[in-house]
Amino acid sequence: MKKYKLIATAASGIEALVGRELRDMGIDCHVENGKAIFYGDIETIGRANLWLRTADRIKIVIGEFEAKTFESLFDQVKELPWEDFLPMDANFPVSGKSIKSTLFSVSDCQALTKKAIVNRLSDYYSRYGRLPETGAQFPIEVALLKDKVTLTLDTTGPSLFKRGYRLEKGGAPLKENMAAAIISLTTWRKDRPFYDPVCGSGTFCIEAALIGRNMAPGFNREFLFETWPWVDESVMETLRAEAEAQVDYETELDILGTDIDPKMIEIAKKNAEEIGLGEDITFKQMQLRDFTTDKEYGVIVANPPYGERLGEEDAVRELYKQMGDVYRPLKTWSKYILTSDLQFESFYGAKATKKRKLYNGALRTDLFQYWGTRPPRKPKNEGVN
Repeated sequence: MKKYKLIATAASGIEALVGRELRDMGIDCHVENGKAIFYGDIETIGRANLWLRTADRIKIVIGEFEAKTFESLFDQVKELPWEDFLPMDANFPVSGKSIKSTLFSVSDCQALTKKAIVNRLSDYYSRYGRLPETGAQFPIEVALLKDKVTLTLDTTGPSLFKRGYRLEKGGAPLKENMAAAIISLTTWRKDRPFYDPVCGSGTFCIEAALIGRNMAPGFNREFLFETWPWVDESVMETLRAEAEAQVDYETELDILGTDIDPKMIEIAKKNAEEIGLGEDITFKQMQLRDFTTDKEYGVIVANPPYGERLGEEDAVRELYKQMGDVYRPLKTWSKYILTSDLQFESFYGAKATKKRKLYNGALRTDLFQYWGTRPPRKPKNEGVN
């Protein structure tokens, strides 16, 4: 199969996690700001779309070059082998962005890129005038950074965070791939308890269950490149069959999500059932302060309200204080709390073991991490020669 240069895009602050996921799949890569770069064929594209939990989308790099004039941009775009990717009836919208570049007008760069591609395809397919654009979609982006132009073709379609299970959501929900990224930053393993005290629509719990069951996060949806006429449909059929064979149906998961709002609990249950994990997660209405447990070495992950809205700050900080009162005594449990309130520690009542800056959309947040004591090491097998 033909090899392509590929980009897995990611939110700022979690690109290293995308790189780790790719390497765990046996795919060599290197990480830059907001992306991981790697090489592979159509099977690699399918595998990355199907299995990456923390990325936004997978793109094929069509070309890279420097351009400081519109003439240079047009000529170099036209030189690229667009006919290798776009059939005659391709629907190819062009988006764009320009950062610190001589060609700063994004709309002009988009229009010129579109025109150059049309000219190239019209010549190749021996057609003049307007191409029909009635076929499959091939979204193209022209991105300029310090006069370097990168042209990419999106293979994903709707972002990878859209797993297909969230039938309903609450206010200010956390994206699925961000939730998976936060879980990957914790010490949680599938044989340990997992608890989200402000579960909302259940995203943290569902992502934990997907990880615990080793279910590919993209198994419940399709990807844009599957509609392209030059892609063999057997590629994804094989990858999905392989993914199904790797699911762990045996491990007993201990995942609990609670929320004060009974409507959110019902939404969370429906979302979990939609993806087939309704039996693996316990959701129940409960106030945060009522949590008690005899279990040890669990992990608490929470995305509480941030108090960004006028009048909410006092109530939210009272919630942070309750968290400290309830969770500090749980010495063997690790706690991970995401908030934009940089004074969180003073209300929680303890300094975090570690903080990590993350962006929840455009909002800067911190993941406050409180590490519990480690479980004792299991004794080595005795009597083994």
